[in-house]
Amino acid sequence: MYVSHLALNDFRSYRETLIEFKPGITILLGYNGQGKTNVIEAIAYLAHLSSHRVNADNALVRYPQPSEASPSAAVIRAKINRAERERILEIEIVKGRANRARLNRVAVKPRDLVGEIKVVVFAPEDLNLVKGDPATRRHFLDSVATQMWPAYAAFKADYERVLKQRASLLKQLGKMQRSGQKVDFSMLEIWDEQLVTLARQLVALRMKLIAVITTPTQNAHETVARGVKKLQLEYANSILEAFREVPLEISEYKSLNELASKEPDLYEKIMREALVKQRSNEVNRGVNLVGPHRDDLLLWLDDLPVKGFASHGESWSVALALRLGCFEILTKEEYGKVETPVLILDDVFSELDGNRRRALLEAIKPAKQVIITAAVETDVPAEIEAEVLSVTFSKETGSVCEAGKEDA
Repeated sequence: MYVSHLALNDFRSYRETLIEFKPGITILLGYNGQGKTNVIEAIAYLAHLSSHRVNADNALVRYPQPSEASPSAAVIRAKINRAERERILEIEIVKGRANRARLNRVAVKPRDLVGEIKVVVFAPEDLNLVKGDPATRRHFLDSVATQMWPAYAAFKADYERVLKQRASLLKQLGKMQRSGQKVDFSMLEIWDEQLVTLARQLVALRMKLIAVITTPTQNAHETVARGVKKLQLEYANSILEAFREVPLEISEYKSLNELASKEPDLYEKIMREALVKQRSNEVNRGVNLVGPHRDDLLLWLDDLPVKGFASHGESWSVALALRLGCFEILTKEEYGKVETPVLILDDVFSELDGNRRRALLEAIKPAKQVIITAAVETDVPAEIEAEVLSVTFSKETGSVCEAGKEDA
């Protein structure tokens, strides 16, 4: 699998551009702020339907110069090659409205693009996987699960719709309660049933993902960190947190999480009990306090959590191992994948020591297409042979990406 052409209109710093890629390694070379990362962000957006850099899609629409009108939308269009067949993917990111999509020039729902292209991105932001808040790790799980099982995106969209409706009702009930009105919880219980069913489905798939990604991630970590400490992954479920005021031990999550797929009725029963226990808190605060949207991926080195205890180098090793684990499982035929994903390395070689660079170079070998961004040529290992595209920016033209020198 590889991207052969990428067209951008009013996306980030690009007014209008067409970039041609070849299989193999491509280096996007340019100083910071020229628009390199915007290119790979656009490619990754087609795979995940979200940005790995910002939460709000409006930020992806080009910010205008003072003398021009503000664009109302940004367009990403890519031609990809899958098993020697060409597919054209297009998504229009519209300010304040639902996005629009096309597949082979036929209008489709945006989520119909899910699965058409697989992308693994390793970027400086990945340090937030270990140092950031739980939302970053949930996004990581969701983006990988969506690429492995496209139906996951539909479950997630339905779950978020229920969350939004339920939160609105909670706020309404809270106002009624504070004004002394009689509160009827029957409508909330209807939303609870939808929430419970969708939550169980999401957790079951997240647990399936963790089961298949753990060993490849541990192996990658052993390689990049030389096996000094063992990396462990565990899913922290907010259902149990609803029953306890103190953090739980890692082993206490395991039995509950396994129920999501092995005993769904029991899992849903326990979640209903958690919702009942948290009902007064939810109504008072007007927020959903129990469910996959509040869960976390716990990362441990031996018996200590990575967050708060790992050094900077150890944190980089864990983040790199997670991405290498993702890349491996997305290339495995046993998981239904017969083509390697596009591998993107966004300005990361300058952050890695020699050992981690070598581990990353080994990961590059199976990829049919690798796109690397770098500020200067010396940031890229000399042994890499690649096509170089130069990225520059000016206020008059926006960002421009064009052929550079023959080799890096």
